[in-house]
Amino acid sequence: MICTTMFRTMFRLVARITMLSWVPLLTRLVALASSTGSHGCKCISTDDCWPDASAFAKLASEVSQPLVQPFPTASACYPVSDPSGNCTEVQTLWGDGNWRSNQAGSMQESNYETFTFDNGTISACYRDTALGVPCEQGSVPVIGVDARTLEDVQAGVKFARVHNLRLVVKNTGHDFLGRSAGRGSFVIWTHHMKNITVHDTFTPFGGRKNEKYSQAITLGAGVQWHEAYDAANGANRTLVGGLSAGGSVGAAGGWLLGGGHSALSPTYGLGVDNVLEISIVVASGEHIKANSHKNTDLFWALRGGGGGTYGIVTSVTYRTHPLQQVIAGFLTTSIKSSTPGTPPILVKLISEFFRMSPNLSDAGWGGYGLMAPSAPGESLAMQFVAIAPNSSWSAANDSFLPLIANVASLAANSSIDDGGLLNITFASTFPVESFHAWLTQFIDSGTAETGGNVMIGSRLLPKALLDVNSTRAAETWLGLPGITFHLVAGGAVSKTDPDATGLNPAWRKGVLHAAFGSGWPEGTSSADIEQIANGIKQNLTLIENLSPNAGAYLNEASLFETDFQQTFFGNHYHKLKAIKKRYDPTDLFIVPKGVGSEDWDEQLHCRRRK
Repeated sequence: MICTTMFRTMFRLVARITMLSWVPLLTRLVALASSTGSHGCKCISTDDCWPDASAFAKLASEVSQPLVQPFPTASACYPVSDPSGNCTEVQTLWGDGNWRSNQAGSMQESNYETFTFDNGTISACYRDTALGVPCEQGSVPVIGVDARTLEDVQAGVKFARVHNLRLVVKNTGHDFLGRSAGRGSFVIWTHHMKNITVHDTFTPFGGRKNEKYSQAITLGAGVQWHEAYDAANGANRTLVGGLSAGGSVGAAGGWLLGGGHSALSPTYGLGVDNVLEISIVVASGEHIKANSHKNTDLFWALRGGGGGTYGIVTSVTYRTHPLQQVIAGFLTTSIKSSTPGTPPILVKLISEFFRMSPNLSDAGWGGYGLMAPSAPGESLAMQFVAIAPNSSWSAANDSFLPLIANVASLAANSSIDDGGLLNITFASTFPVESFHAWLTQFIDSGTAETGGNVMIGSRLLPKALLDVNSTRAAETWLGLPGITFHLVAGGAVSKTDPDATGLNPAWRKGVLHAAFGSGWPEGTSSADIEQIANGIKQNLTLIENLSPNAGAYLNEASLFETDFQQTFFGNHYHKLKAIKKRYDPTDLFIVPKGVGSEDWDEQLHCRRRK
């Protein structure tokens, strides 16, 4: 329904502009009113408003590839008596992140392919066919555009806008918030936009002629980190980028838009600190470039405002850094314990690691730590692997060897009679040819990291906490399941103006990005999954009480944050939302726990009533 005030305003405009006919004007107004959908809802595949075959046929004639009809990852194994595809491939490559990214309907974590109805019924497609559950679409989008060109993206955006569709944007499906999926949705799949250009010199659009960046690199929306690293290494350059088995994470999408952490971040900053220009299709269908000269408000928002929120990124240009030797550091431990619960020696070990982390990041060390099961009969062990780029061996040892020495002292004074025996199983530092070589030799060690069902939570651990209360922090985090500690802040990250980008300012005070998580097997009931979710919620309360308003990395965080606006975006939230309204006034782009999502119901189907 168009309001009376709106009619009056528009009729006054008609009276003043005699060349504009009132008939087409009213037609535009009706179209505008209907664009918000019936009762403020987006259109999904089960609604009567869903486009008919002729509409999709017209869209198909406008894009370079046939429309894609995604299916859940395990669909090739159904029906069991007559598989519709290569079920052997599904079973063999289930945990391969790169294989999953090549499937239009695959999410990297299987639970984001499922959908739970209000009555507790789960719509899913399980790999284990013996469960006897039919394969259903779940939250996997039903149809969309396999985008290969800018024009493909624009055609898809226009179609979704005209038909008021629930739209999702997907590249690889690496997402712990489920932003790459949506029940009954229309998808624009950017995975095959693989163009890579290495520039001898690069001047941002609208920049001064003397503003030149040497050896910048432009990555298409579908480029993954293993492809980006290879290209940069071939040009004798280093890129600040993400880490995953096989390098399957996308390099020019959600990783960057959420901040983008890296083992190189303490030396060179986060992804948002290294981007020079972003090309994006916004809700109007216009293709624009955002940088420090053009569309500066959008450029600010895109650097930390979250993926799938402001439009569809088609390419990103990053600055690069010289290819040079790095120093690698390794520390692994194991603990034998004779007491139940968390061994006191483990608390001391993690407390010491926490306490020394700010010094390590200030010295340029960046890396990853986790608690992993030891040998049978032993407790958890800590493993920490890190690098110091742009550092001499002697300088790196001056900062890393004290950690090894302090842990060795703890081990020498530990006793099984006092609750636990700490052993250092491996500790070393040594030069490695380059960051790329480090990834290839020591990190990129497999593919079995995806395909599970998992919920996580996380926090940025600020320097103030680690300096003053590392023991309490260790005790709190050791009470959580599946914990990891990423040394990806501090150093150069802390030296950047907190308001220079739309990123949560909490990043500039953090040192460690810490996460925890829980998983479950296929076929678990919705009631049991809800219990797991309740455990996540309780643990979120614990870590928030430990360091209030410390913030979290929104790309690796929980859907159950009670104040996601503050936790993910800090005091930048209201500005981010104002910029979103400027470029996406009808919320064509809306994602779970993204900017503006509080205005929509949990499924992002209908607007909440105010």
